[in-house]
Amino acid sequence: MNKQQLTYVLALCIGVITGMQALQAQEKREYMVNTMIKIADPLLEALSKDQLKEKMPVERSPGAWDDRKHVTYLEGFGRLFSGMAPWLELGPDDTKEGKLREKYIKLVLKDLENGTNPEADDFMNFSTDRQPLVDAAFLAQGLLRAPTQTWDRLDKKTQENVINALKSSRKIEPYYSNWLLFTAMVEAALLKFDSSGDLIRIDYALNKHKEWYLGDGMYGDGPDFHWDYYNSFVIQPMLLDIYKTLEETGHAKDRDYKRAKERATRYAAIQERLIGPQGTYPPIGRSLAYRFGAFQLLSQIALRDELPKDVAPAQVRDALHTMVKNQIEAPGTFDENGWLKVGLYGAQNNIGEGYISTGSLYLCSEVFLILGLPADAPLWSNPETEWTQKKIWSGQNINIDHHY
Repeated sequence: MNKQQLTYVLALCIGVITGMQALQAQEKREYMVNTMIKIADPLLEALSKDQLKEKMPVERSPGAWDDRKHVTYLEGFGRLFSGMAPWLELGPDDTKEGKLREKYIKLVLKDLENGTNPEADDFMNFSTDRQPLVDAAFLAQGLLRAPTQTWDRLDKKTQENVINALKSSRKIEPYYSNWLLFTAMVEAALLKFDSSGDLIRIDYALNKHKEWYLGDGMYGDGPDFHWDYYNSFVIQPMLLDIYKTLEETGHAKDRDYKRAKERATRYAAIQERLIGPQGTYPPIGRSLAYRFGAFQLLSQIALRDELPKDVAPAQVRDALHTMVKNQIEAPGTFDENGWLKVGLYGAQNNIGEGYISTGSLYLCSEVFLILGLPADAPLWSNPETEWTQKKIWSGQNINIDHHY
């Protein structure tokens, strides 16, 4: 074989390998889309038919505060919608995935109609007890993350019902903790879609979280540090979305927003380093039944293209894909009808706190924010890339970690 022939063969081999790597990346996206749909289908289908309260089981853990039936339905829908929203916002197109998106956009539109229509069987509780404030905020966050494909496509009557539902949550007093951000998120959506958002409530929540910043990318949950995943479940994602909405509505806080983004990028670096070589992570703190929703912030920073310089998008894809696959395929994760069961790995009913019920579990959907990146984005098209712990435990040299 002469030099020219060898060069041709090498180029051919490289092309084959590159093509295989692209196919592997595509398969991972398909797996993540299919997993999100598997989680979403029972809930979205039932609500679209005005049958959610009839069909959704309400599993609770020992020590449950009450039967949770007055809050669990909004929990399930608001959290699921918030996680799916960036994918929905890509809109329909002629691809297989684009046609699937159109199906689920239409389902969510019908769900929003039924969930906020006082005449519907599935009309949700936005104002009784304290919990509805939490999930009014997640629903508001979903609208802010997918305004073109959800809010703009709602009929006027449903838009009015949504606004009325969000406003009805104003009577709920938040706890002096991350709950202040639930109030602020609702007001941010009202600012965006109704020009009626209360800037005082928003500023109060943002200013308190500036006070509660503890260092190295982490906030306290209120005045105290809690060693759990609430910086990712709630605090940092909501801070980013609220600041973004203020910017979009002419109320920008440029310096504060810049600082919040820098802190979030640092926390994303920490989160990426928490994912073990097999896709496991430390079971620390409360609300572990939210499963891989614990890595919402990492997914959101990847979606926003604001990852730390030494964290490649593809390594986030591969880490999150491995994590999701590891947990979602654990026996007992779903019941016989496809509804999520309480647990971190499979069915572990004891792992839920008194506020946990079936609807709560759908916060796991927040890990799918990266699906809001198009299929040809580097995160979904670049070759397989090992994440930090996988590199370390295989003996590779890596850059040492630095505090922010």
